[in-house]
Amino acid sequence: MFWKSIKDTVEINASPESVWRLLTTFEAYPEWNRFIRYVKGEPKAGARVEVAIQPPGGREMTFRPIVTAVEPGRELRWRRRLWAPGVFTSVHFFRIEPTGDNRVKFIQAEKFSGLLVPFVGKSLYETTLAGFRQMNETLKRMAEG
Repeated sequence: MFWKSIKDTVEINASPESVWRLLTTFEAYPEWNRFIRYVKGEPKAGARVEVAIQPPGGREMTFRPIVTAVEPGRELRWRRRLWAPGVFTSVHFFRIEPTGDNRVKFIQAEKFSGLLVPFVGKSLYETTLAGFRQMNETLKRMAEG
């Protein structure tokens, strides 16, 4: 099985609850999030959501992953598959790790697996990582407000 992962981390001077609130207020994404243009649905395990992303310099892509984990103040995770298991699966997660009083490490990562991974262009991974960085820095500015 082929796989690839990308990850970006940022330190935020804010409480886990305030970062979580910004992360899960999906209806506000169009106002501040230039990478994840929108999320339609509920941050609830088992729910299917509609997500539109637009990496810097890339085109908008829409997909419908299933939310696989929701731990308020700690983690939000979703998974999407193309066609059938083993062909192409991506697991995207956001993790909030407390590092002190009103300070957290915010991690955004995605793991790609399946037979198509070697055929996905390197530029897709690079633009997606740039989108993670863009979103994480904006989230930091908003949370530290």
